[in-house]
Amino acid sequence: MATIEQILVPDIGNFKDVAVIEIAVQAGDRVEAEQPLIALETDKATVDVPAPFAGVVKEVKIKVGDKVSQGSLILLLESGEAASVQIPPSPPFAKGGADAVPAMLPSAPAAQPIPIVQAPAPAAHATPPFAKGGLGGISAHASPAIRRFARELGVDVAQIKGSGEKGRVTKDDVQNFVKQALAQPRGGAGGGLQIAEMPVIDFAQFGAIETVPLARIKKLSGANLHRNWVTIPHVTQFDEADIGEMEAFRKQLNEEHGKQGIKVTPLAFLLKASAAALQQFPEFNASLDASGENLVLKKYIHIGVAVDTPDGLVVPVIRDADCKGIVQLAKELGEVSAKAREKKLSAADMQGGCFTISSLGGIGGTAFTPIVNAPEVAILGVSRAAMKPVWNGSEFTPRLMLPLSLSYDHRVVDGAAGARFTTYLAQVLADIRRLAL
Repeated sequence: MATIEQILVPDIGNFKDVAVIEIAVQAGDRVEAEQPLIALETDKATVDVPAPFAGVVKEVKIKVGDKVSQGSLILLLESGEAASVQIPPSPPFAKGGADAVPAMLPSAPAAQPIPIVQAPAPAAHATPPFAKGGLGGISAHASPAIRRFARELGVDVAQIKGSGEKGRVTKDDVQNFVKQALAQPRGGAGGGLQIAEMPVIDFAQFGAIETVPLARIKKLSGANLHRNWVTIPHVTQFDEADIGEMEAFRKQLNEEHGKQGIKVTPLAFLLKASAAALQQFPEFNASLDASGENLVLKKYIHIGVAVDTPDGLVVPVIRDADCKGIVQLAKELGEVSAKAREKKLSAADMQGGCFTISSLGGIGGTAFTPIVNAPEVAILGVSRAAMKPVWNGSEFTPRLMLPLSLSYDHRVVDGAAGARFTTYLAQVLADIRRLAL
């Protein structure tokens, strides 16, 4: 005999007033046990609430945008073999439970905590680079977490053939789709990136021109930079460090070591301070593995330094930066910079980096957004230091402030970690005695 039961929000941990971001069923739908009914969104996670048993939806009691907590009424579900099915004219979801999350709850009221499926935070730019069909793939067999992951990359889930159970779209399916799309020629047909062709213009019609070949280094780095910018969700954190005392000490070191031909630059201090920050925050000293499912934490600290040459930027690597003193780092910086300008860097000199520093302080600027040097997950940009009035609690005093621009891969590093990293780095640069701790 059929019975109608109330389906409530089960135990979702300490979360309250959680937003309903998706309703996967409507009145008249037949659902299977453990098939997702709704999706909830916390700060940076989505939670699927599954059906505790098979039945027919009689009435949905919530709508998208509502705030719910544990015990909130979701819908009325009729159980039993006699449950009648009324197929709605335009069901928003395909029949079946292909996107069901693995077993979570035996019953809704007395439930165990629902596993939270982590998903990347939304990117700042939402313009999808992928082709028509609309985002979200409402009829696609994919969990809300996977649909959200696809939206982050601008992918229409409906275009992806799922390899999971009952055709369910997996994270690997989304990633493989993106890889195939990136391999497509620009503006090509199919599921590739739909980027308009660059216009072919005869610039000579407007005046005199000269055509020169692009430097080989720029050709190579340009392809890598384009790949990194397109495939990595970038966020840049800006901060400032008070380097007044550091500069005074740096000048003292130059007086002491100048006769040995060693020039101590601010970059030597940045190397040492960055090494300390990487030890403090190991997720910055890491890389995603090929599957994108695991984080490779490195037990060594090798830092790349962008060097400006007439042919373009090259990035030699200073190895074991955490094990070397500032004077030794300054000496090695001078040596690799000379090799770079003389085009004598070997492939080994530019491999194995964990983190990169790009310093434009000798040229100028107040801030910029460096591109992450994959497979690294973060890069530090440094601009020109300037005297600024800083409030010390009782008055404004002139202080030499160094602008810091930290770009990071948001799949690995969240905003709070980015802010903690730059805050710690600024503290170390402001008081280099901390390097001895």
